[in-house]
Parts: sequence; C-alpha cells; structure tokens
Amino acid sequence: MSFSAYDSKPWLKLYADRVPEELPLPQESMVDLFEASARRVPEQDAIRYFDATISFGKLDDLAGRFAALLDVYGVEKGDRVAVYTQNNPQFLIAQYGAWKRGAIVVPINPMLKSRELDYHLNDSGARVLVALESLYQDVARGVVPGTGVEHVLTTSELDFLPAGEPPANLRGVQRRRSGEAEDLVEALGGVEPSPSARVRVSADDPAYLVYTSGTTGKPKGAIETHSSIAFNSRVYQAWMQIGDEDSVFGVAPLFHITGLVGHAGLAGVAGVPLVLFHRFDAEEAFRLIEKWRPTMTIGAITAFIALMNVSGSETRDLSSLTKCYSGGAPIAPSITEQFEEKFGIYVHNAYGLTETASPTHFVPLGKHAPVDEGTGALAIGVPVPGCEARLVSVEDPSLAVPVGEPGEFAARGPMIFSGYWNKPGETEKAFQDGYFLTGDVAVMDEDGWFYVVDRKKDMINVSGYKVWPREVEDVLYTHPQVKEAAVVGVPSEYRGETVKAFVALKEGDGVTEDELIAYAKERMADYKYPREIAFLDELPKTATGKYLRRELRDHGDREGAAHGA
Repeated sequence: MSFSAYDSKPWLKLYADRVPEELPLPQESMVDLFEASARRVPEQDAIRYFDATISFGKLDDLAGRFAALLDVYGVEKGDRVAVYTQNNPQFLIAQYGAWKRGAIVVPINPMLKSRELDYHLNDSGARVLVALESLYQDVARGVVPGTGVEHVLTTSELDFLPAGEPPANLRGVQRRRSGEAEDLVEALGGVEPSPSARVRVSADDPAYLVYTSGTTGKPKGAIETHSSIAFNSRVYQAWMQIGDEDSVFGVAPLFHITGLVGHAGLAGVAGVPLVLFHRFDAEEAFRLIEKWRPTMTIGAITAFIALMNVSGSETRDLSSLTKCYSGGAPIAPSITEQFEEKFGIYVHNAYGLTETASPTHFVPLGKHAPVDEGTGALAIGVPVPGCEARLVSVEDPSLAVPVGEPGEFAARGPMIFSGYWNKPGETEKAFQDGYFLTGDVAVMDEDGWFYVVDRKKDMINVSGYKVWPREVEDVLYTHPQVKEAAVVGVPSEYRGETVKAFVALKEGDGVTEDELIAYAKERMADYKYPREIAFLDELPKTATGKYLRRELRDHGDREGAAHGA
C-alpha cells in the first residue's frame, strides 16, 4: 500500500480561506520574536495577571535583568534553567531571560513530588532553579542538595499584585521566604539589563527540555528548538487569525506543551496579552473572562467541564471566546454539544504531543468536527500547515494503511522535536523514515479528517497529562502489604482516562482501598495516583510473567461503566 492517499493532502480543501497551505520556516529565535513584539507594542499588556498588568516593554526589561543575573551566576549558552511555578508572571520573566542568555528552559510540573523533581533536575543538569516559595519549602528544599543546581531563586504568587485583598483563589496564601535562596524580585531589582548578557540565539538552538514519558517508563526530555516552537506559534496565529485585537486566556498550565506554545508562544510572537491566574479555578476564570474579554484559549476538556458545572454558570458571559480549542485528552462529542448549548461557544478539537510542539491537527475555526461512525470518536481535526501526516501499520511502520483503516499516526515537519535529551537510542526508536511515530492509532477518512481511536502504548492520558503505569506500580510496590500491582487507564467522562490499579496483597494484615490510595497520593503528583484500586488474589499474567494489561483494562472498563467512572 502506497502513501499516496496521504501525500495528496486531501485535508487542504478543509482549510479556511485565510489559512496558508504552508508557512515559512522561522529564521529567528523565540527571544528575537518576543523582542520584536516588545519594540512594536511596548505599551501593550503582555501579561494580565488577575487584575494587574505588565506591558511588553516592562516584561522585556525584567527578562533583561534576569539575563544579567544569569550572567553574574556564570550561566552560559546551553546551560539549563529549571522553572518550577504555576501560571505566574515569573515563569515568563525567567523564560525570556534565560533565552536572552542562550540558556535552555526546563519547565517543571508543580505537582511533582520529591523523587520526581530529583530525577528531572539531575537528568536535565539544571544549574539554576526558579521556584515558588511554597514549592521550594515543601519539595525542592530537600532535593536541591543532591542535584547540580547552584542557584535557587524563590518567588511568590502574590508578587506583581497590588497591595490589598488578594484574588479569591489566593486568599490564605502566605509569604514563605527562605534564607537559603534568593528572592527573585529583589534580585531583579539589584541588576540592570546588560547588552553583554544578551547572546546570539539561532532558530536551531534548543529552547526547552519538556519532559514526557516513554517506553522505558522514565520521563524523557524532549528537545524543542526555537524553530519548532516559533513555527507552531505561527501556526496558532495563522489558524486562528490572531490580530492586535485578540488576547489569550491561559487555561493550560505553562509547564505543559499546550501552555508553552498555545499560550506563551502565541502571545509573545503575536504581541497580544496573555491572561494568567496562577492555576485554574472555574469561578476566577469566569470573572477574568468577563473582565478582560479574551478571544482565544486552548485547554484540557476538564477545564470546560468544570466551567459547565459551576453553580449559576448559565448566566455567565463567555461570548468573547470566539476562538476556543481543547486538546490533550479525548473529548466526548456530547461534551462539546453541552458546552455549545449552554454558552453558545463551540469547543474545537486539537491534537498534539510534547514531541510535536503541540499542534499537528486542528479543527478548522468555525467548523464542527465530525464523528467517526465506526468508533464514535470525535475528529481531532486535520493536519496543520507544514505537517506531513500518514497512518502506518502498527506491525510494520514502513507500510501505509488504506484510507478508513486504523494505523499508527506518524508525522513529519518543522514542528517535530529534535530528539530526547541524552537518549540517542530512544530518539532513533521514535522515528521511521524521518516520521515521528506517535503511538496513537488513528483513522483518516476520505476528506482528510483524522480520528484517534486507540493507543498503541500503555500510556494513560489523564486530562492531557501522561502517566506511565510502571511509575505508579513502583510506588505501590513500596507498600509493605503489596505483593503484585498492575496499573491501567480506564475511561472517565471527566478526565478522559483515570488511573486504576489492580493489586494482590501479601498474606497477613490487609490494607483498604482508601488507605492504599492515600499512600500513593502522598508520594506522587495528583494526576498520577490511582483513583480506584481493585484487589485480586492473583493478577493475570502471560507465560513469561508479564501482566495481561488488556485483560485488566477490559475488566476496568466494565467496572467503570458499572460505576459511572
């Protein structure tokens, strides 16, 4: 079977009139493009943080100060700077400042616990850590001495807000300064932007190490170049027709590839405001949408479900969000229908991975995604400009599959990452003939719509966050009563998938489901710990001792359906 069905790109006829079939390759770095925006619209709001604002000119100045600070620290081009915050202005200050210095930004999920943070800092070789005070005190303080981190800067979510009563979702937050770390705002005030701190950064230089999970179960740092991030930021800008009158609502977390590209990258390149509010809170989201009237957002479907479920939400005004997208987790067609019925806003589907710098597929703006008759899956959209997409045989990725038949989705283009950090073997296995193998099984119809219908790998997708079963199992195995543990993903209307564990206990004093869930919750990020645990006398295994995950998953699906998971 040839690849001609995909090479002919039938999806191009579905593009909106103003969306080009191709986009030029970026010739400048992301920091070059941000600085161009700061020169073009210096007085424009770059950040709207709750009710406060920071202009592009001010953000550029603060980033220049951070770069000067890194210069004092001896940070050189190619060094890594880890950022361990929520959706706060300090994330962007550190990001653009690190890029001015030629450093690589390592976004750290603020939900990670000690053992996870230790791995990320050591694997990336980060020399500098910027962390919220609470995250430093509760997690990072005990981890940093065992890493190569030489300088720690802490900051508060209350910084950059006016004096007085804080926003509702920050009430009760207290400053937690540490004598062992520098205060970021004070340190920035002690230096001035310096031309000598600004080094030349090319489009091909690495911009981020974004950690994702892989077939070994260990997180892998995906190397995202300035070019790949800039290209897909431009894809967002062109696809959604972002102009000076637009603004971006920061639903997705900035440490996640969706937030990095669909929020920070898009706003910085287009020179438009980005609305941030620390972390998602449905009530605060409504208030800020009604105050700032943002036009574009993209986030996990769970955020949109949360908005629908707020008491009195039917009276709230979301009409400004005319460019509304969701990606990162499967979406039930009924959810988009309910959201549109309630708010008059259609949530367009999107698809992308860390390794693809967010989007490879978007539903065209203004179009409703079709539903695959055979599987009931909502279309993820059509390939974006520059994305060469094909479906290949799961058994032999050198072979194409016919239109309408399921195959592993493979992609090639300027948005694809350049490899895994210090893992050449893993990088080689991820590609076939220059195409990145996503591990997702999809179908393409004759019009060029794509539908993700299955997952090749055992990865669990919880609200867009990837969970590797072995990582959860490793924690469960540390409990003294656990004899066997196997983890699978089961359907969840709210999260797309949720984590379920099957456990066989040792003889003797038992442990309850609630006790074991609490044990896991204390030791891993909130999205990773199992929400359900089923106890079996013995877990089903193959003759070679491998757990029969499909059998367990089918068992979990049946129980989930019975209990309305």
